[in-house]
This record gives sequence, C-alpha cells and structure tokens, in this order.
Amino acid sequence: MNPEKQREARGWFEELRDILCSSYEAFDNSSFVGTRWKHKWKGGGLSSSIKGNVIEKGGVNTSTVEGEFSQDFRDKIPGTENSPSYFASGISVVLHPLSPHIPSMHFNTRYLETEKSWFGGGIDITPSLNFEQEAKEFHTSLHECCNRHSKDYYPKFSKWCDEYFYLPHRKERRGIGGIFFDYHNTENWEKDFSFVKEIGRFFHHYSKSIIEKYHERTWNDSEKEQQLIKRGRYAEFNLLYDRGTRFGLETGGSTEAILMSLPPLAKWQ
Repeated sequence: MNPEKQREARGWFEELRDILCSSYEAFDNSSFVGTRWKHKWKGGGLSSSIKGNVIEKGGVNTSTVEGEFSQDFRDKIPGTENSPSYFASGISVVLHPLSPHIPSMHFNTRYLETEKSWFGGGIDITPSLNFEQEAKEFHTSLHECCNRHSKDYYPKFSKWCDEYFYLPHRKERRGIGGIFFDYHNTENWEKDFSFVKEIGRFFHHYSKSIIEKYHERTWNDSEKEQQLIKRGRYAEFNLLYDRGTRFGLETGGSTEAILMSLPPLAKWQ
C-alpha cells in the first residue's frame, strides 16, 4: 500500500466532484444534496444528488474505502493471492437530463491497490434521439484527448467500451460508446494519473457544453417517449451487467449511492 499515492488520488477525485457539482448547479439553479456513508470496514463516501429542471436526476459520488475481499470475490481481483486487503478510491457520475435532446452521461475513474495497483474508469453517453453529428464530434475530441497520452489508448479503450456497454439479450449497445479501461498500469504512476485527470477534465468540459447547447430546446411527447424507452435499456444494463454495481454491492458500499445510476423514470414497450 502507498499512502502518498492514495492521498493524491483521493484528493483529485474530491476536487473534481466539487468542480462538477458547481458547474451543474449553475445550470439548474438547484443544489446538490450530500449524504455521507460509512463503509463496513474502513472509510466511506459522499453521495451528492440533484433533482432539477435541467438535470432530472444526477449523482456525483466519491468514495475512499479499505477492507478485505471475500474469498469468492478475491479470486477475480489481481494482487490478492497473498492477502485479501484492498484500498479503493474513486468518483462516479451519472446525469439523466430532463430534455430528451441531452444524452444521459456516465463517467467514472478510480484507483485501486492490493499487492498490485491500477486505475480504471471511462466515459460513455447514451442519447435518446438522433445524435449522429454530435457523436462524431464527441469521439473526435475524445480521440484527441487520449492521443495526448498515447496513440494506443483510444483504439483500445473505445473498442473495450463498445464491447462492455452491450446488452447481449437485446443484441444492441447501450449508447454511442466512449472509452472504458481497467487494470491500467504502465509502470509509470504519474503518467497514468495524468491521463486519469485529463479524462475527468474532458468529461467536465463535454458535459457542461452539451447541456448548455440543448437545455433550452423544446421537445414533444414522441421525443420524450423515446427517451423513456432508452432509459429502460440503461436500467437493464446497470442491473444485469455493470461491474461497478456488482463491485459496490459485494464490497459493502452504500446501496443508495450504487443505484443512483438508475434513471428517475423509464418505460418498457
């Protein structure tokens, strides 16, 4: 375990939480409500939620916890052959805007330590309506962001995202992709941490700009219906397949914080 790296990672995740909450509150004229929770072993987190007229339901959660993996879960995690102990710190953000013109957006980054250490995380967006041109611009900007750190990152992590955020029972992707990475360790901690911080800044800039662009556009009942059906797909993925949901529940996290990713309203045909 490396206390100095743990403090740096935690400090960044909490700093980014404050930046994001402040930006979203400025749009909505609503405030995030924070709830602190304690982990069953050591540590805990802050769940910050907002329900407004622009962001119908949003959550910006941070947590820093320590504990021991159960025997069943331990077998799935690197670096636990000799000890089940772990440290985990991260930030998780989900935004479900009221307007169907603004996509649902998901972002998270995390740092874990066992006898090994690594970063993980990603960004993906789930529009309800036609988003073709915006999707091209989103991927172009994300590609450029990744290239500033390695030209290998975007091809690898975007493919990983497409494969991960997939609903096999429907044979369709959850959204339009983004990037997803895990067990990321190049043996240069500062370089890896720099990449994780830039991904956080990218998400802040992108989410703020897309909300600003579309939050005043009107919509009709048909467009809202499409949004609610798409939200149903979102809920299916998070409850059936999401690794973060399983990790949080199996390691004693806050149930309310873990399930904050679910949309406020959804529909199934």
